[in-house]
Amino acid sequence: MSLAGRLEKYCLTTATSGREEPMMRLITEDLTAFTPDITVDSFGNVMARFEAASPTENTLMVFAHTDQLGMIVTKIESTGFLRVVRLGGVPERVLPGSVVKILAHDGDVVTGVMGTPPHHLTPEHMKYTVPTIDKAYIDVGASSAAEVHALGIQVGDHVAYEPRFERLAGNRVAGTSIDDRGGCAVLVGLAEHLAQKPAAVNVVLVATVQEEFNLRGAMLAAEKIKPVAAISLDLVAAGDTPEMGSPNGVAVGEGPVMGLYSFHGRGTLNGVIPHPGLVDLVEKSAQKGKLPLQKHATMGLLTDASYVQFVNGGTPAIDLCWPTRYTHTGVEMCSLDDLEGLQTLITQVVTSFPADWDGTRE
Repeated sequence: MSLAGRLEKYCLTTATSGREEPMMRLITEDLTAFTPDITVDSFGNVMARFEAASPTENTLMVFAHTDQLGMIVTKIESTGFLRVVRLGGVPERVLPGSVVKILAHDGDVVTGVMGTPPHHLTPEHMKYTVPTIDKAYIDVGASSAAEVHALGIQVGDHVAYEPRFERLAGNRVAGTSIDDRGGCAVLVGLAEHLAQKPAAVNVVLVATVQEEFNLRGAMLAAEKIKPVAAISLDLVAAGDTPEMGSPNGVAVGEGPVMGLYSFHGRGTLNGVIPHPGLVDLVEKSAQKGKLPLQKHATMGLLTDASYVQFVNGGTPAIDLCWPTRYTHTGVEMCSLDDLEGLQTLITQVVTSFPADWDGTRE
């Protein structure tokens, strides 16, 4: 299957943080075509191992997260409306009028809409404000709490954007949870390459869980794998839309991106300054493959490479990315050319990774 085909399949699969089973099953099935050595830990991380061309103890970890952000049902009103809290960084300004899917407790998927006051009756002071999540509610068409319960919905059930995947002009696509289904699609493409051409080091490809919920899964996988280095495949927010003014210089259509600095700065005081040796390896790989390579240093971003750095006495890590617009909405947009470029770049990096790589800082 092509990269675009895998991306579409994954984007149309709903798998929120903590409820990643649909993506776990899909990506396990796809990886099984390239290696029999697949394990799933108790947390839900899917790990596919590819032995080195010659025996070595060194292992490289390459990972992408399977989960998507969403919401959690916190209360069922007597009138049938659902109250929710955010699961991950859902931008509240995009919620009113959105179509959502409730993953009901009994396994059914129930469609709802995020309520918003009718335009004709909206008071002037409300027309230009964004309701906070505590004001948000979902309408599933029920008139009472009893009707909601009859649909199988309970407190604690997960809510996700309605899954979509749209082809746009210029070989670009818009879809739900391109963050990080794009990384998952590239991960499987790398598996296909490794099945034919083993690297000089052992490689474990990991489809991680709960990245959107405090970046939990990748750290646990790294503790088990004990890699000499780790590479995250995730998007980077593009700053090339009219209102942004290009704050980080990253643009859709200009090729894959190497992260040189990220810092969340809100709540989670964490980020990534990549290992210099990995930066050098990525730059040389891009040059060898004659690939354009954007670079970003961005405040407000975070990937699960942040916590991978802290395990096993310190794991050298780096983010490899593709630029994406409208992040964390239900219609994230990217260029398939950029994703293909990332596929080529990570393949070149893994191919070039030396068997005796030493992450010791001089």
